[in-house]
Amino acid sequence: MPSIQTEPVTEIRYAYPGRTGQSNSAGERGGAAARFQRTVSLCEIVADWITIILGARLGYFLYWTLAIGKHVQYPGRLVWTAASAFATVMVLMLDRAGAYRSSNSLLRVRETEHILRVFAQALLAVFVASFLASVLFARWLLVLCLALIPLALFLQKHLLYVLIRRLHQLGYGNERVLIYGAGGTGRRVYSALRRSPKLGLIPVAVVDDDPGKADGTLFELAYERRRGTKIIAGPVTTELVDSLRVDLVIIAIPSMRSETFLQTVDQVLAAKAKVSFVPSQYLSPESWVDYRDLDGILLASTGQPMERFWYEMAKRTLDVVGSLMLIALGSPFFFLLAVLIKLDSRGPVFFRQERMGKNGSRFHICKFRTMSPEALAYDYSPKESTDYRITRIGRFLRKTSLDELPQLVNVLAGSMSLVGPRPEMPFIVEQYSPQQAQRLQIKPGITGLWQLSGDRAFLIHENIEYDFYYIRHRNFFMDLAILLHTSIFAMRGI
Repeated sequence: MPSIQTEPVTEIRYAYPGRTGQSNSAGERGGAAARFQRTVSLCEIVADWITIILGARLGYFLYWTLAIGKHVQYPGRLVWTAASAFATVMVLMLDRAGAYRSSNSLLRVRETEHILRVFAQALLAVFVASFLASVLFARWLLVLCLALIPLALFLQKHLLYVLIRRLHQLGYGNERVLIYGAGGTGRRVYSALRRSPKLGLIPVAVVDDDPGKADGTLFELAYERRRGTKIIAGPVTTELVDSLRVDLVIIAIPSMRSETFLQTVDQVLAAKAKVSFVPSQYLSPESWVDYRDLDGILLASTGQPMERFWYEMAKRTLDVVGSLMLIALGSPFFFLLAVLIKLDSRGPVFFRQERMGKNGSRFHICKFRTMSPEALAYDYSPKESTDYRITRIGRFLRKTSLDELPQLVNVLAGSMSLVGPRPEMPFIVEQYSPQQAQRLQIKPGITGLWQLSGDRAFLIHENIEYDFYYIRHRNFFMDLAILLHTSIFAMRGI
């Protein structure tokens, strides 16, 4: 299952005949879905290889056309050979990094991280090889390729993602999935399936035994809360599985009693469907859990994230250099925004507020003011753009996230980072549970996974899986990936 899940999913497989009354048996659909996955993976590899070559060629075309640097002209055969070799090396490294597996990650940030990390490694390998072969390429040519190839791959993968989703909508390579459990685990499973079209597992319904959740909607963890599915009252029965023509049932309730679990499995098997389940751990879903495969035995361990010296140093360098560049380049624009704020309403340009940082340290955050001076300094943030407290220019600033820009000063001061969990107000942190307090283990950031998600209209600690996912998987290239996604997707505030 996709890496977004904090719990492993185990699957019970068995042989079964096709069901009567269906155009295709479940077994035939499963085989078709597997062939579809293999075809998509092959197409993705070929598409990546071609995209990298074209990106390198485009870089050389711009280098030659714009006459940048020393303007060295290379033989056409050498350019094609070098581009093909680099594409081959990078595709092999992407495959080794798991980029062609069937699943996607939270908000697809890990896929972008794979591209950036593997590109840097492949570029280093090709540079060393070209040095040993006494064929050195111009620095400006490498700079252009450094900018164009990752961007081309990012756009190509997004288009491929949209194409695969469209093929599934047309009925190609699908297996119908029923998710049992509408809680946090069920939502993570649902989101993982929605974001992993190569799997061909289409969630058709979510079942929950809680009557209060029946007829509600379960949304995925995504940039916007658009895609969701209705929740059906449980339990899961043979008749329900048959009526929905389900091929696979995923039991996403780790705390389910053994008697209920066995009854559910029997009902599903009687309908000749497959079963996957999230095993019980007797731990809160928010607990810090790491998994290790010990000779086929899956061990789950609790603990704390480790500090990594080189990563922290690279992250701090990125923070300082990035914030200085943004402040220097954006200062005229910042001045314009300050003038508009003053003309729009009375009161100061900037808004200062105490927030909680790493390990509970306190600092004052700085933002462009978006609400009227009469608004309480410490209160829950508006959930709707129509909130009476928000000024006219404030609606624009919040919509585009431009109100966050003064926090670059906090980044320079070291109290914040460019990427990390959002800093919360003290009165909310005081209400944290021990699990929620784990998000304070690292430095807060201007942008991050929660800021990118559609759940940013809701309280931070109510959607804590974003922070835990980042804390577990964070690295330098993931930070770059989040910054790239922010520049494309984050201009969608309230």
